[in-house]
Amino acid sequence: MKGDFAHRVRTPAAETYGRRAQSARELKPRALGLRDVVRVGAVGLRTRPTRAFLSALGIAIGIAAMVSVVGISSSSRADLDGQLDALGTNLLTVAPGTRLTGEQAQLPLTAEAMVRRIAPVRAESAVGKVDDTSVYRTSKIPDVETNGIIAYAARTNLLDTIGATVRSGKWIDAATGSFPATVLGSSAADRLGITKAGPDTQVLIGNIWFTVLGILDPAALAPELDSAALMGWPAAGRLSFDGHPTTIYTRSDDAQVPAVRSVLGATANPEAPNEVEVSRPSDALAAKQAAGQAFTGLLLGLGAVALLVGGVGVANIMVISVLERRAEIGLRRSLGATRGQIRTQFLTESLLLSALGGVGGAALGSAVTAAYASYQNWLTVIPVWALAGGVVATLVIGALAGLYPAVRASRLSPTEALATP
Repeated sequence: MKGDFAHRVRTPAAETYGRRAQSARELKPRALGLRDVVRVGAVGLRTRPTRAFLSALGIAIGIAAMVSVVGISSSSRADLDGQLDALGTNLLTVAPGTRLTGEQAQLPLTAEAMVRRIAPVRAESAVGKVDDTSVYRTSKIPDVETNGIIAYAARTNLLDTIGATVRSGKWIDAATGSFPATVLGSSAADRLGITKAGPDTQVLIGNIWFTVLGILDPAALAPELDSAALMGWPAAGRLSFDGHPTTIYTRSDDAQVPAVRSVLGATANPEAPNEVEVSRPSDALAAKQAAGQAFTGLLLGLGAVALLVGGVGVANIMVISVLERRAEIGLRRSLGATRGQIRTQFLTESLLLSALGGVGGAALGSAVTAAYASYQNWLTVIPVWALAGGVVATLVIGALAGLYPAVRASRLSPTEALATP
């Protein structure tokens, strides 16, 4: 009986306390999820689409300027690099020098294999002079009238290494290099009166008739081959060729050309490195490196200006948005929104605005670069870092630009914001 009375007395109080606790829990602001944050942050963009579009367009123009400048400059630089590469900026040659006694030195038979072991060397080829051998159109020409044509043994990868091309016919390969077949330099073909290669065209080299397999265009990087008759290494062995290379051509990474040059002599002839002559790097390499540094400085400067302009635009738009939406801020605060939620709303709006401008600017800049490069007949080159960096930098600047307006909006009290006309 006593226990039942006590239960009847305590139960209403406990129920009242529970209802008050539940009401307090219901009045406590709920944390916003990621989806809610994005939806709330996009309110300002949806309610003012024209302003949002124009604001994003201003940011996009800045990012498009940066991307297009980087892309056009990179495309132009790639075209310049191609032109400088054609000048042999990374081509080095190794040739025998003279001994201390004044005699002509000789590269060892292992010189090519040793040079190929240098890590930065990307390509290597060689020619070997066939001594005491002349080239004639017919056997009726006196021996003294050589026309200055020299016979060389050549490796099959020679053209790729020196960047030469075939004007008529074809180049020596692994199969034809073993047979009496020759490829004439442009000047040699002119001196011999040969205009077209073919199986019916032959020249006398030494005492053997060689079929003219091809005729080269002028070799800008190896002009000594213009007046040469080139044949395969095995075919040259039938003449007075001893197998020693007389010129080794190497292609290296541009940045490693000085380092490769410093070790070429000792590598080609370890026993007598002083008897090796190594060509100096082309002056075009220095011009190429200087152009690269100038382009880099230009890109960084213009990119920084474009991003600064975009950041100022975002900050300006967000400050104006806070001033115009004081009533909205006050209403949300009176309905229970916390300062943190207000800050998140405006900061998210700034990030969304920046993201729209950044992505749109990257696409616009890519289109401008592609159109201009196509007009100039350049290869379109748009660095990935420019696209990704433009968008990421825009987001970072947008966050910094929207931070002050977001904090300012969160500090408005409900009464102050609602009382503002």
